[in-house]
Amino acid sequence: MAQAITLTTEGLLLNWLKEVGDTVKKGEVIAEVEADKATMEVEAPADGVLIAQSAEVGEELEEGAVIGEIGDADEAGASDDKPADDAPADDDKKPAEEADEEEADDDAGASTTEDGRVKASPLARNIAEEKGIDLSRVKGTGPGGRIVKADVENFDPDAAKSPAKPSKAKQAAGDGDAPTVSSRTWGKLPQEDVEIEDISRMRRAIADGTINSFMNIPHFYINREITIDELLATRKRINAELEAEGIKISVNDMVVKAIALALRRYPNLNTHYYGDKLVRHQRINIGISVALPNNGLVNVVAHDADKRSLSDLAEANKAMFERARQGKIKPDDTRNATFTVSNLGPYNVEWFSAIISPPEAGIIAVGAGKKKPVVLEDGTLGVATIMSATLSIDHRISDGAEGAQFMEDLKTLLENPMRLLV
Repeated sequence: MAQAITLTTEGLLLNWLKEVGDTVKKGEVIAEVEADKATMEVEAPADGVLIAQSAEVGEELEEGAVIGEIGDADEAGASDDKPADDAPADDDKKPAEEADEEEADDDAGASTTEDGRVKASPLARNIAEEKGIDLSRVKGTGPGGRIVKADVENFDPDAAKSPAKPSKAKQAAGDGDAPTVSSRTWGKLPQEDVEIEDISRMRRAIADGTINSFMNIPHFYINREITIDELLATRKRINAELEAEGIKISVNDMVVKAIALALRRYPNLNTHYYGDKLVRHQRINIGISVALPNNGLVNVVAHDADKRSLSDLAEANKAMFERARQGKIKPDDTRNATFTVSNLGPYNVEWFSAIISPPEAGIIAVGAGKKKPVVLEDGTLGVATIMSATLSIDHRISDGAEGAQFMEDLKTLLENPMRLLV
């Protein structure tokens, strides 16, 4: 019985990693889709043979689209799609002029946009950066000459030719007035002393999402300073116990766990706003903002964070972070967040506020822990490690009093970290 390969996100089909007739294992990556925030890997839903590809590379697809089927080997019928031996090859059918153009393209190196930017998928860019490969020397096999993952992985620098110089026609086209750009910008593109590049799909999605959020959601903010010396000491003791297992818990893992536990007491903040309806979620799934190497941003999701142990959270979070930074995100990594945390502590930022991810009720911005002078309970001066946490909250769902109480509970949990272990 054939099983459909269904997309769990909308996006552009970048690449098929398996061909019709290939044997696949359940969970094996068989295709790549460029979604708004990252390149998503499409996994085989079952063991079997890829018997059909119903979507082409370069095709824009909706969430839920069926792109192929997995079945038994006798269902493949791969040979039915092959031309007969006496049929002319596709290349033989093409006019001489078209063949000449293709040969010229083969020598031209990477395809570029009108403003000279190399066409490449986010995953291909990440791999090229890691390997120190100049993308302008790579020949793309994706739609419109776009460079995809396989092109970079198979790139042979010794065999690559230098990219051809742009034609006189293209040079002349570039000498004219700058084109008028979209209504989101003002006037014409400057041409002198600048470097111009297309807005990536990810950056466009981030821009649209933050504009939509900030313009339509009435944000208000509540900040608390949290003493984390005991949390740091507890983390050190736990990590010493887990060292033999290769597990290391981060401060952020403990913050995620604390937020999830606090949301149990404030289910209204685990609610999503849909205009005339509020949807209160029974599960607590914490989105975690992750910075990507190509200046992008994606939120991965710690599902059921209130119910999982710190060690389990730490292992799962680390795996998701690595996949996100390598451009190998799995669909479940980014789905069904009910609340979000953004932590700029690793970048030495002490305080900031974050923009809510619709339709969520709030997001917490966490800063770096810093040694600061404090007044101790006996009235004397001392030194403590203070971390700032700022709640951005949707005033259509909640109010200042509830937000303040939530932040007080979060502060209590983080200053008494043994509560995170029970």
